[in-house]
Amino acid sequence: YSTENNKKRSLVTVAVPRSYKNIDGNYETDFIQCVLWDGIAENTCEYCKKGDIIGVKGRIQTSKYEKDGEVKYSTDV
Repeated sequence: YSTENNKKRSLVTVAVPRSYKNIDGNYETDFIQCVLWDGIAENTCEYCKKGDIIGVKGRIQTSKYEKDGEVKYSTDV
């Protein structure tokens, strides 16, 4: 979608499997939310689909917000 300044923005969740097994003998997966902007957002929406392998380059950003009277925290790339 576009912001009020007409900047393109897209949110994607990247699934990253861990390289080791947990105590139960299973591999766990981390789900990382990524915020994409402008041309990268448009191209990713147009050419990528669920399950595709992608590369991610960015920085980690933390934020907090209030929802239903509770303070929530998020970590995004």
